[in-house]
Amino acid sequence: MNLNFMTLAAIFVGGGMGSVARVTLGASINKWADEGFLVFGSSIDSSLAPLGILVANIISTALLVIVFVYGGEKLGRDSIWIPLLTVGFCGGFSTFSTFSLDTLRLFEQGNSSWAFANIIISLIACLGIGWIMFKIWAK
Repeated sequence: MNLNFMTLAAIFVGGGMGSVARVTLGASINKWADEGFLVFGSSIDSSLAPLGILVANIISTALLVIVFVYGGEKLGRDSIWIPLLTVGFCGGFSTFSTFSLDTLRLFEQGNSSWAFANIIISLIACLGIGWIMFKIWAK
């Protein structure tokens, strides 16, 4: 990746779009979880299960792998779309820091089982979707 003004501007724009998309998706999913739309009519306290960040990280992993594997081939490795989508959008859309903070808060609140579940589900889901996307798109 050539770090020139256009590349940095693309990363800036993609990062802003990804961050706004993450906040919007996270708020919507957490609202649905609180209202009981996600788990067969029963509600989940979104402070106990940070589902919004989990879903954003899973989607971002899938998109990142698709763009990395397929996009570079179709767009060309020097395309401005690659840094916009990978470093920018996916970097803004996914967030390890929020995942970490949510997990630490769960531990701090005495919800160790939810904290460990968050760690395990996040790792398995993100690595799993990444592996599946590689298998599908890397042909």
